[in-house]
Amino acid sequence: MRTLILALSALIAAVGTPAAAEIVSRSENAFMLKFRGRTTLGPAGVPEALSQLPLWWDPAHSYSGDADNLSLDLGVGGCWCEKLEDGTDFDHGRTLSVEPDEMRFHAPFGPLRSMATRADLVVTYPLVDGVVTPTWTFVVEGPGVGAMAEPVDAVMGGGFARWIAHMDGLAAAGR
Repeated sequence: MRTLILALSALIAAVGTPAAAEIVSRSENAFMLKFRGRTTLGPAGVPEALSQLPLWWDPAHSYSGDADNLSLDLGVGGCWCEKLEDGTDFDHGRTLSVEPDEMRFHAPFGPLRSMATRADLVVTYPLVDGVVTPTWTFVVEGPGVGAMAEPVDAVMGGGFARWIAHMDGLAAAGR
C-alpha cells in the first residue's frame, strides 16, 4: 500500500498542477482563454521546452496523428508547423516575438485557420516568489468563432497541462 501511495504521489508531482484554466470572455465572434500554472523549470528553459512539441503535444490534436511531425521555430516569423504525409508543411502559426519572459504567436491552430481573423497566443513565464508561473492567453476573433470556445479550451487546456508536466520532467532530470 505504501508503494502505491508513493507511486501515485510521484505521478501527481510529475504531472504538476496546471492550475487555472478559464474562458475569460466570449461573444458570437470572439473568445479569450487563459491558462495559468507553475513549473519547477527555470525561466531560461521555458522557450526550449515550448519548442519541443513532439515531447508534449497530443498527437490526437494533429492532422498527421504523429507529434513527431510538429515543429516550432522560435525565430521571428518562424513556423509552428506540421509535416504532412504528402511532404508539405501545414502552417499552424507563426512566431511574432520572443522576449525575456514572453513569447507571442499568430496561432490559428488547425480548424481556426479557416475561421479566425485573429488568433494570438501570448505565452508569459515570469518568476513569482522564485517560481516560474507560465500563462497562456489565447485570443481568437472571427465570424462565428465564439461557438468554438469550449472545444478549443479543452484542447488548449490539455496542451498546457502536458507542457507544464514536460517542463517539470526536464527540471527533475536536471536539464
